[in-house]
Amino acid sequence: MRVKTAVPRHRRIKRLKKATKGFHGGRRRLLRTMKDAHQRSMAQAYRGRKEKKRQFRGLWIVRINAACRERGLKYGQFVSMLAKKGIEMDRKAIAHLATHDAAGFDALVAAVRG
Repeated sequence: MRVKTAVPRHRRIKRLKKATKGFHGGRRRLLRTMKDAHQRSMAQAYRGRKEKKRQFRGLWIVRINAACRERGLKYGQFVSMLAKKGIEMDRKAIAHLATHDAAGFDALVAAVRG
């Protein structure tokens, strides 16, 4: 008996069309370029999820450095002093303090210095 692939193929193409919705030109309309565009977009999305973490860490470091320099410290000095005092806070939390709670960050700097 011959196996017909019409329904699975239509389902597969429908899923691909849904995934490439919003793409431009042939990347949305033509099956071969649609597949290539989708595959590339998935690869870029995977890579982007990894890059996002690096970019946020960089942003937090910039914010902490700016707040430290207002208080007469450098970022590297501040981080090494935190380690010596045994204060374990992640950069996200410190950056949040630096941008949203100046008094709390001042208290942290005082604890590190004193």
